[in-house]
Amino acid sequence: MLRANLKIALRNLWSQCSYSLLTIIGLAVGIAGGLLLFLFVEHHLSTDRHHADYDRIFRIVTDLHLDDGSIEPYPEAPQPMAQALRTDYPQVEQAAFLVGVREMTVGPERTGQTELKRFREHKGVGFVEPQWVDVLTYRWLQGDPKTALSQPNRAVLSESWARRYFGDTNPMGQRLLLDNKTAVTVAGIVAEPPGPTDTYLGLMLSMATLKQHDPELDQTSWWQLSSLNRLYVRLRQAGDSTAIARTFPALLKKQFGAEAHFYRFGIQPLSQVHFDVSRLNAVGVIPSSLLWSLGVIGALLIAAACINFINMATAQALRRSKEVGIRKALGSSRRQLVGQFLLEATLLCLAALLLALLLVAVTLPLFNDWVELNLSLRPNWPTTGFLGLLLGGIVLVAGGYPALVLSGFSPLAVLRGKLATPSAGRGVTVRQALVTTQFVICQALLIGALVVSRQVRYVQEADLGFRKDNVLMVNLPDRPATTRLAAYEPFRQRVLQQPDILSISFEHRSPASELNYGGQFKFNGKPNWELYPIRERLADANYLKTYGLTLAAGRNVTPSDSIREYLINETLARQLGFQDPAQVLGKTMQYHLSPVPLPIVGVVKDFHQKSLRQPIEPCVITTYPAMYRQAGIRFSGTNPGQTMQRIRGVWQQLYPSEVFEYTYLDEQLARFYQTETLVARLINVFTGVAILICCLGLYGLVSFVVVQRTKEIGVRKVLGASVASIVAMLSTDFLKLVLIALLIASPIAGYVMNGWLQDFAYRVDLAWWVFALAGTLAIIIALLTVSYQSIKAALMNPVNALRSE
Repeated sequence: MLRANLKIALRNLWSQCSYSLLTIIGLAVGIAGGLLLFLFVEHHLSTDRHHADYDRIFRIVTDLHLDDGSIEPYPEAPQPMAQALRTDYPQVEQAAFLVGVREMTVGPERTGQTELKRFREHKGVGFVEPQWVDVLTYRWLQGDPKTALSQPNRAVLSESWARRYFGDTNPMGQRLLLDNKTAVTVAGIVAEPPGPTDTYLGLMLSMATLKQHDPELDQTSWWQLSSLNRLYVRLRQAGDSTAIARTFPALLKKQFGAEAHFYRFGIQPLSQVHFDVSRLNAVGVIPSSLLWSLGVIGALLIAAACINFINMATAQALRRSKEVGIRKALGSSRRQLVGQFLLEATLLCLAALLLALLLVAVTLPLFNDWVELNLSLRPNWPTTGFLGLLLGGIVLVAGGYPALVLSGFSPLAVLRGKLATPSAGRGVTVRQALVTTQFVICQALLIGALVVSRQVRYVQEADLGFRKDNVLMVNLPDRPATTRLAAYEPFRQRVLQQPDILSISFEHRSPASELNYGGQFKFNGKPNWELYPIRERLADANYLKTYGLTLAAGRNVTPSDSIREYLINETLARQLGFQDPAQVLGKTMQYHLSPVPLPIVGVVKDFHQKSLRQPIEPCVITTYPAMYRQAGIRFSGTNPGQTMQRIRGVWQQLYPSEVFEYTYLDEQLARFYQTETLVARLINVFTGVAILICCLGLYGLVSFVVVQRTKEIGVRKVLGASVASIVAMLSTDFLKLVLIALLIASPIAGYVMNGWLQDFAYRVDLAWWVFALAGTLAIIIALLTVSYQSIKAALMNPVNALRSE
């Protein structure tokens, strides 16, 4: 019986190859889009889940509660807290601390005539306690995990980093030089993590080495906080986290005394760390809300494809009705007919699934470039389970309803040529509702794509208050704080001698930066610190010229080897109560980096210090060479490549053992909006996919409507109907559905996109014309899809339509 049903199913599908092809393509495109988004979502949800006892691992975080009521969340905790947790908290099975490294020059120690190799590392390097490899899971290839990080001057490399530093040579026992001053011996090699991770370390350095590498760092102070540091704990039971959190206020009181009310410790499950966009260094992080939104988009794409399936199948009711009537008259039961139609649906779904897998295999490399990941279509249980559930769901839902409709025809009514059964009537109504739902999905995505594209374009083109073009950022070599300015001055002079160089500034960071340095201050001799912090930009007197910052009042700071005077921004002047910037000139300020009050000599016009998600904050600019870390070099822009090579040549002459590392300021600022740019790309692409699915379904549906109304069209033409009136008649029904869909989609999309825009302090308006444009585009797309079959039917010779009457 199964073999006979299979033959019948294949014969039916082959006899209606155009219907089968449209159904397969529409379903395949929807499944492919849904599968790509599933791979993306699953990748992020699986971050760090390869660690043993994943549910018992937590991160300790700190929140600063300021006097003005604001809260600043940070991902770190004090280093002594690790030992306190290990000794005083029985619920803690193990705790481990990481001192992260923002920049470090690393390379094999040079022996004899070996080639000097140096790498400038920004991520994946840290000083860790020996317990680090107990809390988190590593697969050791060489070395003893119990002793590898217990001694000074010891290092553990990941497999890929070992290959990068030493090639095919066995790295065990080899020596690495850190910042050209500290030598460490490789004591272990670990395998690459089996899944995505936020805790990746390619170079683990023993914590005992830190005292030698940075002797000025106080590792015993509870007041020492750095956004690069992390404290992870593994609890004996996951539920102990609540009990531990309740003890933190007492710990704060013990360590911070009267200042304890400024701090809050928190304990955060490892499952939440990857999505924590509220804390520092969150540029490019995908929030969980956005991840689930992308998952919903994937589900909507599959739903639109399923609607195609249902509509195309039920539209065939007229053609399949006689077959159903005859088979029922010959004794077939409804159950047998449902089984036959479900078998056909299964064959279509299998063909669509195979095509979808091919589409994903072809497009996945491009998709990986967009999302900057290395996703793969491998047969693991999440992907296999997703595809299995998806296939079964589509067959049952998208194939089940048409099967019930078609098998429910009355044989007597069918053989008499009357198909107006209750089931058929409901089918027409349901089909209209499904088409409307399809266009609601398309128009909601279209509105979202327009809003996201406008906002991304706005933040990319907004006036930041400084010039971001033609500025080369060069990381300066690490030098002792007392001699740093003198060590950098030859570089300044040599660079200024090069053609096309307009100015150069030594600074801690550019005007807009991911870093959030700042502190408290006293104003104009007041005994108390102000209730709000200010942000700092530490740079020399060429800072304003290099970046095009404009003075609103006063003058620039004078060149100095220490803090002598201050510039403030307009926001700080207003917050101090001065609407006229000139009135604050001459007032004094004591910033936390200086022990004495110093004069405010100028007010700079406001500029954005971070992305446009955050408002402009009060800011101070002053000279402080001990913190200079990079050079901002403005050039004319006539030949950027050649200019960069000249600067590289100067660097190699002055600092031959240091790595020359640079970036362009506009590229650095573009990283602020990695997430938004990614969202814009994804929603644009998948909106196009949804439109394609709708067009395929609409085209197939119109084709069947034209067949059903062939005789009606012939009669109308005989009675004098014009081509335009017939095209209008066939198009009007679908355009009504498009307009209804616009009315439904607009408030839904408006609500969602308004919520998304609230994440930006500076944003575009949700203008009415966006909805009008989305509706217009949907109407145009629908008309173009419907017009071919409509015009073809209108131009048909009525004799051919009426010949059988």
